[in-house]
Amino acid sequence: MSVKIAPSLLSADFGRLREEVQRVEDGGADWIHLDIMDGHFVPAITIGPAVAASLRPHTDLFMDAHLMVTDPESKIDAFVDAGVDLVTIQVEATSHLDRALRKIKTAGVKAGVALNPATPPETLEYVWPLLDLVLVMSVNPGAGGQEFIPEVLPKVNCLAARVRERSLNVEVQVDGGVNGKNADQIVKAGATVLVAGSAIFKAEKGIALISEMKKLSP
Repeated sequence: MSVKIAPSLLSADFGRLREEVQRVEDGGADWIHLDIMDGHFVPAITIGPAVAASLRPHTDLFMDAHLMVTDPESKIDAFVDAGVDLVTIQVEATSHLDRALRKIKTAGVKAGVALNPATPPETLEYVWPLLDLVLVMSVNPGAGGQEFIPEVLPKVNCLAARVRERSLNVEVQVDGGVNGKNADQIVKAGATVLVAGSAIFKAEKGIALISEMKKLSP
């Protein structure tokens, strides 16, 4: 089974997002990754549910919304209504992780949790049954184009092992500094979904990287 590739629109041309989505879809992308930043949980401000809703009629790709926001519970419904397929929240952004995940599942979409580079896997111990995806941040969130932090690879391996041991249907996603040079080691560590932004949208041969990375196997 090949790894899934989820281009991050954070690095796309915001003036022509519809065309950018079509470009990566034609290039073989499996998902579209939306980085939602509110200027509070992270310094940057990016897009909201209106952008997701505007893209939804123009693509059948699985749409993955990563909420890097404070009070994520209050934002879930808006993104579900916008047509996303999965909502990922930061474990560090909520005091009630179980309740937030249940809200996502009740809304009828898939649920994910993101862990910042220094956040340990143990934070997920009691919510595994609610998860469809765990996202390992391989940069500190807040900006695109950062360099991959290799120290997260053991965490990827640890989480992938827990998924296998418990026979869970949970994707292990990695986001941050993913490119053609490190994708192979990330997949070998256990990642099943790779998020890449700058490497796809800003490199001369970036679209070709999608098909190259899809050939990788553990």
